[in-house]
Amino acid sequence: MPFADRFSDITVLDFVINAADILLVWFVIYKLIAVIRGTKAVQLLKGIFVIVIVRGLSELLGFNTLSWMMEQALNWGVLAVIIIFQPELRRALEQLGRGRLFARGNHLQEQEEQSRLVEALTKAVSYMAKRRIGALITVEKETGMGDYVETGIPMDSKITSELLINLFIPNTPLHDGAVIIQKNRIAAAACYLPLSESPFISKELGTRHRAALGVSEVTDGVTVVVSEETGAISITSDGELKRDLDLEEFSSLILREWFGDKATSAAATRWNWRDKKKNG
Repeated sequence: MPFADRFSDITVLDFVINAADILLVWFVIYKLIAVIRGTKAVQLLKGIFVIVIVRGLSELLGFNTLSWMMEQALNWGVLAVIIIFQPELRRALEQLGRGRLFARGNHLQEQEEQSRLVEALTKAVSYMAKRRIGALITVEKETGMGDYVETGIPMDSKITSELLINLFIPNTPLHDGAVIIQKNRIAAAACYLPLSESPFISKELGTRHRAALGVSEVTDGVTVVVSEETGAISITSDGELKRDLDLEEFSSLILREWFGDKATSAAATRWNWRDKKKNG
C-alpha cells in the first residue's frame, strides 16, 4: 500500500509540529485579513482570486493565449501587490513593530476605552438634543463602510464629545452629512449614506432617519440620529429604528449595539456608576 507507506515514518512529534505549522499559517492569514478588512484591498484580493481561477480554467480547457496572459499577470502580481497594498502593508508592519498584530490587548483597558467612547458619544448627543442640532453618526462593525467613507472628508481623529458637537454645528462646512466611526476613531465627516426605499417609513421622518435606516439595511453598522426638528434621539440597526430614547436608554443601547453583549456588562456597570456619581 504505497499511500499508507507515506505515513508510516511519521512520528507523533512530526504530526504535532505539522499541525502547529498549519494552524500558525491560518492564524497569520486571519490577522492579515483583519488588517485589510473594510479597505479597498479586499476588493483587489477578490480580483486576484478571480485571476487565479481563470488561470486554472484556461489551462484546463486549453486556452493557451488566455492562460499565458493570466500567467504573466500572476508573475508580475507580487510587485503589483506591494505597490497597491502599500498603506495596508505599512500599517501591518507598524502594528507588528509595536507588538499589536497578534496581541489580544488588556481587557481592563478595553473596558475603559469602551466606557470613554460611550461617554463621549452620549455627552455629544445630549448637548445636540437639548439644542435641537441635527446629527447623523454611523459606527462601522463587521461590514466595511469604506465606500461611504470615501464620499466624505477624511479625518482619522480621536472621538471626543467636543469634536462631534463641532462637526454638526449648523452652517459649518462639515455639518451636512454623516460622521462615520471606524475602529473607534472618526474616519470621515460629511459622508453620504444610502436612503431607505421602504414604503413603511413614517412620513414625519426626514432625510437623516431615511439615511440611517438605509445604511442599516445594507450593513450591520449602528447609526445614531438626533432630530433637528424635535431633538429626539434615535438609533437604527439591522433595518430597525428605535425612536425617542432617553439618555439612559441611549447609553446602554449604543454600548450593546457597538461592542456586543460580552462588553456590555462590565462597561455598562462602570458607565452607570459614573452617571449616578455625576447626577448625585
